[in-house]
Order: sequence, then C-alpha cells, then structure tokens
Amino acid sequence: MVKAAEPKPVPGEYSIDTGLAELEPEPGNPDSWLLKINGMQSSHIDLADPLRLEFEYMRWIVSLIEDRWSQSSRVRALHLGGGACSVARYLVAKFPDSRNTVVEIDAALANYVREWFGLPKAPLLKIRVGEAREVTTALSAGSRDVIIRDVFSGRFTPGPLLTEEFVAEVKRVLSTDGIYLLNCGDAPSLANARREAATVAAAFAHTAIIADPPMLKGRRFGNIVLAGSDAPLATGAGLPRALLAGAMPATLWDDAQVRAFARSHQPFKDQ
Repeated sequence: MVKAAEPKPVPGEYSIDTGLAELEPEPGNPDSWLLKINGMQSSHIDLADPLRLEFEYMRWIVSLIEDRWSQSSRVRALHLGGGACSVARYLVAKFPDSRNTVVEIDAALANYVREWFGLPKAPLLKIRVGEAREVTTALSAGSRDVIIRDVFSGRFTPGPLLTEEFVAEVKRVLSTDGIYLLNCGDAPSLANARREAATVAAAFAHTAIIADPPMLKGRRFGNIVLAGSDAPLATGAGLPRALLAGAMPATLWDDAQVRAFARSHQPFKDQ
C-alpha cells in the first residue's frame, strides 16, 4: 500500500477568491502554522496534534460541546466559516464517530487548506464551498447536532448571519437537543454582542456566554462565545473551574445573566 504524502505547507502569500491568504510558520515549531486572511488572524493548526487549539475562543466552543456529549457520540456538526478547519479537525479527533461539514465561501482557500493540512477525509470532514446562509437553509430539518458560526468579513460577521430569520433556519436544522455556537467579535461598547444575545435568547430556551472578564467589562475589542439551545447548557460542574484555569481565564454566564445582558436590545432582523 502506498502511504499518503505528508502535507507540506509552504510559508508565503497566496491569492484567493476573497483577497489574500498568508501562511506563517510558528517560530520553533515546524508543525504549527498561522493562517491570515486579508491581514487578520483566521486560524492556527498544529499538524502533529489535532487536539491543540491555540485560539482561546475555539477552546471555549469545544468545551460546551464536550460538556454535552461523550466521546462515543455521533455528533453531526456544521461549521459555518472554514479557515484551516481547526475545530472540525479537533472534533474528528475527539469524537471519532462525528461527522463534520465545513462551509467555506472561498473555493481557492478551500483547495489550499486541503493541500496544506492533510485534513481527514469525508465523511469525517467535508468542505462544502458556498455561502453560509444559503447552505444552511438548504439543509434538512433536524440534520445537525451542532452548528458553529465563525464567519467574518474583517472584524465583524456579515449582516445576513446575525438576524432572527437566520437563527430560525439554524434552529430548524438543529436536533431537539442541538447547540448553536457563535463566535461574536465586538468592540468595547458590546452593542453588537448584546443584540446577538437578544437574537439568540428570543429563539432558544437556554443560552450561555463564555468570554474573558475584561471583554465582558467592555475594556477591549475581542471575542465572545454565545450559545443557544432548547436543552440546558453547561451543566457540568467542572466547566466553570476549567474555564477559569485556562491560559486566558474565562467567565461562564448562565441563561439569566445572558438575558440580563441583552435586556435593553432588540434582535437583529433582515432588512
């Protein structure tokens, strides 16, 4: 049997459909790579260790998935926003019977990522080229257990992926105990995050937020992970302690705190 060739990323700049991708090696670690899209950090991947997630918000996302399902579960995950497929690759390693579909709008980037990183093959991990909302609305009801939205144009998520109409489509596609997980980038005002929280809270019975305390106090630009589900979230007693013990200590807000955070704001709606 001929052994598959090892992936061989080459540092440099690459023209893609949406602009420019940059691939940078991690100093002192030939297996680790940083992917930038149009100058913004998009993904980090360690070819030697799929369970290493360098970006803190990605660790927060998978912590909520791991809190809900055991490693033997057949988790069906839809990843809106591709990048280097870091979280999808993690879930394949952590949940060997999982099925992951990554939606990436940039066909050239998707081809590069397959070439560079030797990703798991379908049905474990599939990359589907398309626009996130269009793909989501085309999926069957109840066909996914997890939907992760990590889509950015610059520093912010495109408007069509913020609205209550889109969240209604997400909820339709999710299983009854499924989880919607959003990476929300915001400025210190937190106005966008509050409206996103109001939108998710209007659709789901249970919500949660994970972020570092300075971000929640409006002291910097950064990431907030927001979750919605019709089943209780973050029920594991050890999760808050684990989040506080991370490289960037994080706070877990429960449903009451999320709804209080969003109280004075209206959900996003389609124009």
